[in-house]
Amino acid sequence: MSFDGVFTHAMVQELHSQLVTGRIAKIHQPYENEIVLVIRAKGKNQRLLLSAHPSYARIQLTEIAYTNPDNPPNFVMMLRKHLDGAILEDIQQIENDRVVHFTFSKRDELGDLQNIVLIVELMGRHSTIVLLNKQTGKILDAIKHIGHSQNTYRSILPGSQYIEPPKQAQLNPFHAEKEYVFKILSTAETLDGKYLQQHFQGLGRDTAAELAFRLLESPNEKMTVWTNFWQDIQKNLTPTLGLKNKKEFFAPLIFKTFEQSTAYPNLSALLDAFYGEKAEKDRVKQLGNDLIRKVDNEIKRNQTKLEKREKTLRDSENAEEFRRDGELLTTFMAQVPRGAKTVELQNYYEDNAPITIKLNPALTPNQNAQKYFQKYQKLKNAVKLIYDQIAEAKDEIAYLESILAQLEIAGPMDIEVIKEELVASGYLKQKRSKKNRRQAASKSEHFIASDGTEILVGKNNLQNDQLTLKQARKTDIWLHAKNIPGSHVIIKNDQPSEETLTEAAELAAYFSKFRQSAQVPVDYVAVKHVHKPNGAKPGFVIYENQKTLFVTPEEESIERLRKNGTA
Repeated sequence: MSFDGVFTHAMVQELHSQLVTGRIAKIHQPYENEIVLVIRAKGKNQRLLLSAHPSYARIQLTEIAYTNPDNPPNFVMMLRKHLDGAILEDIQQIENDRVVHFTFSKRDELGDLQNIVLIVELMGRHSTIVLLNKQTGKILDAIKHIGHSQNTYRSILPGSQYIEPPKQAQLNPFHAEKEYVFKILSTAETLDGKYLQQHFQGLGRDTAAELAFRLLESPNEKMTVWTNFWQDIQKNLTPTLGLKNKKEFFAPLIFKTFEQSTAYPNLSALLDAFYGEKAEKDRVKQLGNDLIRKVDNEIKRNQTKLEKREKTLRDSENAEEFRRDGELLTTFMAQVPRGAKTVELQNYYEDNAPITIKLNPALTPNQNAQKYFQKYQKLKNAVKLIYDQIAEAKDEIAYLESILAQLEIAGPMDIEVIKEELVASGYLKQKRSKKNRRQAASKSEHFIASDGTEILVGKNNLQNDQLTLKQARKTDIWLHAKNIPGSHVIIKNDQPSEETLTEAAELAAYFSKFRQSAQVPVDYVAVKHVHKPNGAKPGFVIYENQKTLFVTPEEESIERLRKNGTA
């Protein structure tokens, strides 16, 4: 289901019980459309995610890790100025709409108590977060600035008077009088989800369809069904991830229209499960777009270079023809007319058979001959280097394609690691942080096999080199997807069980370009048989005496191994 007014109502109740009276300890804006407030409440720090993402707008507590930009955006600086250390006094939903007000109290520089409201509007692509001075009604700042030219109904700009979104005319189902609800339900020509949406506020399509299904299931007990549904939303939540028509949906209750369902302890945990991978991929796209564009451009540049070098190699095969034409022009100089475009001469290299030689009309016969000798010499000199240059360009393209493959499987926390590698390899310039802090080199990811064996996975080429060439013992087992860009995997055991070997191979397949494929070939061999050629790019190794496994990576299995490693 969508994050509709009904789910917003349930989420506000959950957050109210967990956060109200808490104090803001930290404020971050890790991504363009998302704010994270670290609130100290109920004796622990809790991370409140406020998202104005056009596709994933929501409010929730989250356990998903995030990374902060080196330089905080202007909006988060304004939030810190007005909300750092503030007390959360109230969380209120406006009617049954997707608009939530977080009201904070904090003393200003003069010691006067002021109320600041953080308004979250969950309106799809129009979603926004607004910081408001409650006393004046003036906007202090917003995560998205919208001028009058973009929206004639209202402007969302610092200093503007805050105008609420247009109100809906439908009834609030939580407060509607029973007599009026009975009349609406009883007079419907077709009681379906669309009809309910036309009369009641805040019902998403899935919620309306579920409610209509329950009402039609018991046509003689409509008001009982109606009352029970809304009471369950308010008092008996069962956060559920359901499957319907092969699509996943989240709901505050176990919907009868779900074909399969999984329960979660609370709404926030449900949203982490539903949005986790979807939002993470989008965050990677946000953070990695510049890197992808840079790597793509480098690949295109090297492909152009490779094409030119291969053309030079093809031309070098004709080098002897250039020398022959120069020799013939020199020998029969007197027979070569000035200003001609071609000349026909006897080719004494092939029994005096006639041959036509192209000429530049602007050059003398001698200059034309010298031009052919120059072409011959240039190609002879080039061919000495061209094979090395072609190999170099191919290696460069293979390396950059491995970076693209890593970006495809990267999480938000991995982007900085890949950027670190591109800086070390000279593709990006090192940006100096304002704090001029030196970051420690990133470490490989840690997994534990079912039998307790330690498995390490490199998440970029620098980690791969460190893991394989320095960290691993010579007797450890090394794995890599066969002929596919991917991670180096090390089993910290010289005689792993078949189960551990298979699990490590699944990790190697999962952290490769073919993570969505079945029967991925994975090579494995003792580390002592793995070598890095002199001058090779980061992550590139050669190996021998390998054996090959075919595995199909499953995300559930990977997550289980990851949880074992963090336990």
